[in-house]
Amino acid sequence: MNETLVLTPERILEVTEEVLRRYGLAKATVVDVARALDVSHGSVYRHFPSKASLREAVAKRWLDRVNAPLQEIAQGSESPPVRLEHWLRTMIAIKHKKVCDDPEMFATYLALAQEACKVVKAHKDGLVDQIAHIISDGVKQGDFEAADAKASARALFDATIRFHHPAHAEEWSDPAQAARIDALLALLLRGLEAPCKH
Repeated sequence: MNETLVLTPERILEVTEEVLRRYGLAKATVVDVARALDVSHGSVYRHFPSKASLREAVAKRWLDRVNAPLQEIAQGSESPPVRLEHWLRTMIAIKHKKVCDDPEMFATYLALAQEACKVVKAHKDGLVDQIAHIISDGVKQGDFEAADAKASARALFDATIRFHHPAHAEEWSDPAQAARIDALLALLLRGLEAPCKH
């Protein structure tokens, strides 16, 4: 074993993802991760005190990767209406891509996320905060009318849920899906418009 290797949490998480891909969630163990790293399982436990904490960190890492491009859009310089539509379409596209490109790993991450309730809640709250930021910008610039940006953001997130929540993934291959998304986003964005914009 190579115990002299500089072991970082990030390296452990990278290898854990590889192990999950190879063995699946039900069979992958901390010992498998340690073996793949060529260290003792105690070395892994020094960074992650339990199998549950390692799994939670893997789920967070995955969700953070989903979040990164959305955060960039939310902080961008496009007009709020354009930015909001861009953000919503990107969120939907990211989820659809993950399901279509690698359905087995998506199922693994979904199971991990279901175990990591606090991580998932923080992720969803972060997404709603990003929408709220865009809506607030829109209110300031006179594009949107919303008495409570956070409540409006939550409503938008909830209204689009069938297009991005993994529980609805089997519906995403429906050929009518794109038209449904277009219709819903047009309705939601129209509903936010400030009266002078109508």
